[in-house]
Amino acid sequence: MLQTFITIDKIYYMTIAVIGVPVNVVAIAILSRGKCGLSTCTTRYLVAMATADLLFIITDVILYQMKLYYFQGSFLHITPVCTVNSYLLYVTSDCSVWFTVTFSADRFVAICYQKLKLKYCTEKTAAVILATTCILFCLKNIPLYFRYEPGVVIDNVPWFCNIKPSYYTEVRWVVFDWLDRGLTPLLPFALILLLNALTVRYILVASQIRKGLRGQSKEQKHSDPEMESRRRSVILLFTISGSFILLWSPYVINFLYYRIAGIDPKYYNKSLQIIERIGYMLLSLSCCTNTFIYGVTQSKFREQFKSAVKYPVTAIIQIINKHNYC
Repeated sequence: MLQTFITIDKIYYMTIAVIGVPVNVVAIAILSRGKCGLSTCTTRYLVAMATADLLFIITDVILYQMKLYYFQGSFLHITPVCTVNSYLLYVTSDCSVWFTVTFSADRFVAICYQKLKLKYCTEKTAAVILATTCILFCLKNIPLYFRYEPGVVIDNVPWFCNIKPSYYTEVRWVVFDWLDRGLTPLLPFALILLLNALTVRYILVASQIRKGLRGQSKEQKHSDPEMESRRRSVILLFTISGSFILLWSPYVINFLYYRIAGIDPKYYNKSLQIIERIGYMLLSLSCCTNTFIYGVTQSKFREQFKSAVKYPVTAIIQIINKHNYC
């Protein structure tokens, strides 16, 4: 059973890499054009999220997960190299998660606080928040560089990145591990759920007030552009945040289990190993879903995507026609 799961794991990460890289590149390209009917502030957050997802796929899926199957014995297994890559994948993972939180906060302010929206929901503010978030997590993950030790030394070259046994026992590392998981993703879970709950509450109250002011009844329905705009924003917000919570939940459950039970994951039995791997697999999948969410929820994004797909074909036809004409 374990061997079968390893085969599935190998194919899975290859699929994530093949799909995840191009879809995030396409999302970045389309969103950066600013023709999806979204505000510049929202666009900046979504581009940042797609960029962080792309970098996470490169550092985690390709350079970390796939090296176990496709790059055995390569320089990627040298201790300094895999240590730096591990640091980068944690930074990109943190940024990907917290960019989702900052996006949720931005939509919460935009929907619930119209006056504050003019100052907070701007392209400049978004840039400052995203840059600050990235810098903070670059600093926060520096200790991770020192949690590894070589698995073996061959001709004075250290190979592999083994987590030091003290990481699971020493107080300083246990505290850091709780802080690390608390910041990503336990606190984001709580913040996203809270912001979404407050947003729903505000929309329900505002909807009832607007219906009363407009004199709507069950028999008469009138279009309301403002409520329609809010509806689209809420759908985008809820699908992104809901996808994040769903796909990260198994990873969180595994963390809580090994910390509460006091078990080093190295000593998991086969069943627990499979459950742990499923958590990592779903976590990696979370970096591929946002582009599909944009396509499902945003009609203008779909239009831009269709145009992007048609453009190379149209260009080739024009070149062929021009060549035949000449």
